[in-house]
Amino acid sequence: MAAAAQSIAFIGLGAMGLPMARRLLAAGFRVRGFDVSDSALAALRGAGGEAPDSPAGAVQGADLVVLMVATAEQVEAALDGPQGALSTLPDGATVVLHSTVSPAFSQTLGERLAARGNFLLDAPVSGGVVGAEAGKLSVMAAGPAQAFAAAEQMLDVVAGKVYRLGDAPGLGSSVKMINQLLAGVHIVSAAEAMALGTRVGADPDVLYDIICHSAGGSWMFQNRVPRMLEENPEVTSAVEIFVKDLGIVLDTGHELRFPLPLASLAHQQFLAASAAGLGRADDSAVVRIYEQLTGVDIPAAARRTSEGDGA
Repeated sequence: MAAAAQSIAFIGLGAMGLPMARRLLAAGFRVRGFDVSDSALAALRGAGGEAPDSPAGAVQGADLVVLMVATAEQVEAALDGPQGALSTLPDGATVVLHSTVSPAFSQTLGERLAARGNFLLDAPVSGGVVGAEAGKLSVMAAGPAQAFAAAEQMLDVVAGKVYRLGDAPGLGSSVKMINQLLAGVHIVSAAEAMALGTRVGADPDVLYDIICHSAGGSWMFQNRVPRMLEENPEVTSAVEIFVKDLGIVLDTGHELRFPLPLASLAHQQFLAASAAGLGRADDSAVVRIYEQLTGVDIPAAARRTSEGDGA
């Protein structure tokens, strides 16, 4: 790829943020990043990026500020906390908000930034760690034309598809909220199906393969069930993320007086997993609640059938 002239501040170097920042460095961008994790900062330096000790330091001289943190509270801390980015944000710079937050938060943030001469691209993403590593994320974006123009080169590197939804921040977050409604319900339904299938005696691995090639499958089923078959899978998206995201869905439904019975049930299962001490576990751990209630052990059943095949 041709080298890019843009200087990017990248705040939030987690499971998705770090591979995105690495791709930008490889494409020739100058990247100055910040994260609360020392190991994430070290990894960015190892990839050729700069890692100052505060958001304020990261955004000095930046043309574009990318926020890839988990919650609205973390966005506020990065922007307005001690040594926050807004204290040094250059006039005219654009902020790209990839975090999943409420539509109302994105709208208000857009207004705050516009009042001080900056632009917001409300641009939540979907595609997970795999999409971040491959540069194939789906971006649901809304914001003024200036923000799209400023972010175009960056998005060309990290995104497979950019949906331009309008010029008002909040629209991107609204569409991401709908995606998260479906994603959360699909994870819980996958967990319920795998637990029931194991209880009736089906081989979990064979059941997984059958559903992946049948009408009942979904992207979430294909992606999360292999982790449900493991005892302690790597955390790529934590249970608490869906406690938050489905909470946003339900809050919006409450404001609009819109019934959301399936989202409510899925939210309760993620809350149950969090209450059981699994909040920081991979979101596929919601299946453990079904195991606790019914006495099934999906990883053990998968091991037994695997060992039997090898005998």
